[in-house]
Amino acid sequence: QVELVESGGGLVQPGGSLRLSCEARGFFNAYDMAWYRQAPGKQREFVAISSRDGKIKYSDSVKGRFTLSRDSAKVTIYLTMNNLKPEDTAVYYCNVEGTVVSVGLRAYWGQGTQVTVSS
Repeated sequence: QVELVESGGGLVQPGGSLRLSCEARGFFNAYDMAWYRQAPGKQREFVAISSRDGKIKYSDSVKGRFTLSRDSAKVTIYLTMNNLKPEDTAVYYCNVEGTVVSVGLRAYWGQGTQVTVSS
């Protein structure tokens, strides 16, 4: 059974830091692993991705402040968020594209974890 286990959200003051994690369970192979976020009243937007070719990309809004890493087993990604701003407040969703036995290749979403940046 496929499961994306997200953790690490919370309340932090502006300028603070948080680290999110997402573990992909039940995949035969996890390929692209990414974070998206959705603020109240806005569309879900891309944050960062660890691609199957080993490359990491960021949205312009988080570049230089957020760092995405992936464990050696390639099933967990970590998003270290520094110098957080109120506009980073959103529900953060993990997205994983991979192969699942008897299903094939498809993408899955996590349940989301709330990040609130406020003084």
